[in-house]
Amino acid sequence: MTSSGAETDIGTHRVENQPPVRGDLDLIESDPAFNGHLMDLGEEERGRLGDYARLLGTQEMRGAARDANRHPPELLLFDRGGRRLDEVRFHPAYHRFMEVSCAAGYSAVAWEGRPHGHLTHAAMVYLASQVEPGHCCPLTMTYAAVPALEAGGDTLLQTWRDKLLSRRYDPAARPLDEKTGATLGMALTEKQGGSDVRANTTRAERDGGHWRLTGHKWFCSAPMSDGFLTLAQTEAGLTCFLVPRWLEGTRNAIRLQRLKDKLGNRSNASAEIEYKRALAFQVGEEGRGVQAIVEMIHHTRLDTALAPAGLMRAALAEAHHWLTHRTAFQRRLIDQPLMRTVLADLALDLEGSLALGLHVARAFDGPRPEDRAFARLGVALAKYLANKLCPLVVVEAMEILGGMGYVEDTPLPLLYREAPLNGIWEGSGNIICLDALRTLAKLPLAAEVLDAELAAAAPLSPAYKTALDSYRHTWPRPPDPAEARAFTEHTALLLTASVLVRGAPEEIAEAFVRTRLLEPRGRMAGAVRGVDADGVLARLGAC
Repeated sequence: MTSSGAETDIGTHRVENQPPVRGDLDLIESDPAFNGHLMDLGEEERGRLGDYARLLGTQEMRGAARDANRHPPELLLFDRGGRRLDEVRFHPAYHRFMEVSCAAGYSAVAWEGRPHGHLTHAAMVYLASQVEPGHCCPLTMTYAAVPALEAGGDTLLQTWRDKLLSRRYDPAARPLDEKTGATLGMALTEKQGGSDVRANTTRAERDGGHWRLTGHKWFCSAPMSDGFLTLAQTEAGLTCFLVPRWLEGTRNAIRLQRLKDKLGNRSNASAEIEYKRALAFQVGEEGRGVQAIVEMIHHTRLDTALAPAGLMRAALAEAHHWLTHRTAFQRRLIDQPLMRTVLADLALDLEGSLALGLHVARAFDGPRPEDRAFARLGVALAKYLANKLCPLVVVEAMEILGGMGYVEDTPLPLLYREAPLNGIWEGSGNIICLDALRTLAKLPLAAEVLDAELAAAAPLSPAYKTALDSYRHTWPRPPDPAEARAFTEHTALLLTASVLVRGAPEEIAEAFVRTRLLEPRGRMAGAVRGVDADGVLARLGAC
């Protein structure tokens, strides 16, 4: 028998050479790299974040994540009498995650006036993504909606703000004033436009002091939210609106057509919807809908930069646990030199993605114009690089487990399905690269701050200074759009290296600089030379 009570001698054979059940985990204390990034937080903030990390790391919550993804949401269009419901029903495990993360302040902490609010929020994204990433979607949009609603005027903001910042999860389908807390979704995309929202055809018509919306949305994230930020055409052009799901005592005219049958993110619902003269409230200036929604997208991009780091961490923690407790040819797998090189190379991708993502999150907390400029550019660089790396890291971790990595008894299939999502959501790769070029062209302060960020590490590492000099020679100025990916990747890697040189152990920073910026390397993980595997792998912690 094992410590969990599972029988190992089962008659025909004895179960051997299988890793033990991981048990309850402390997702902060078992992660030295992440723990080191939290030194800025005060004792109270660290304590609350620690409580959240320990709860998420329990076997009970990891089992709930499995249930939430094995039992996806169900669409209920009508009740038994044929009356329209337009509701989505979720497994109780999904509601459990929503309750836990709301109570921890996932969507609220950045706006409560505490120090390091956005850094704490970003840390929660990293933690939650390791266990059950699907429930992050509605909470991320709720977090990001607050600055967007500020453009709607005091009355609109005050009506919704208190409910959005509540730490009480209330999934009931009823009007806002009857609820203890609320979430806000987004419905922007239409069939004919995709990322080109200016091609949207949903129209808005005045109805007294409000508006009525008619049209179809190809993607509506989290359709059980209490309201949606959306875009529609008025005579003045594309305009942003808040569409509540409930009116006083009645449902708004929002019709759910079907749920998307998605590759991953299965615990969370995404839908196609129709507005049939749905009541809406204008947010921001008429005809300036893109400008009104951009703040929401800016903040959701922070989450899409941190979530892939969480997915990578979860995958590498599983791989490390497997390698530590499994043997082949009379040696532990973790002691095999080639395996150590592969795992260390993957760990450097995680180290860099986490460090850059949290560094950008600190800029979101900053009060200066320089902070805002760096946040605008830095979040694009962090999102692009982390999401291009994430699928590669996860699939290598899956391969480390061999056939078991391809089996749903492990979390690797969930992580694999989730790995591409954040690179698509809130701007796919080309959109992000072009946005980085636009930011540098239109916001001179962003270019100045980037140059200062890159220069800050030069006195600390001769190898890094060599890489910086080469970068400046290659890119004396931002390129034309055809080279946007090459420029964005190079800039993001150099910025990551600068952050690591200034804050990570020397063996981490120097290995990153050499293998990512200086020496030729293969296209596959582990195709590097001279990495201090012992020093790098020590940062993976007690996985």
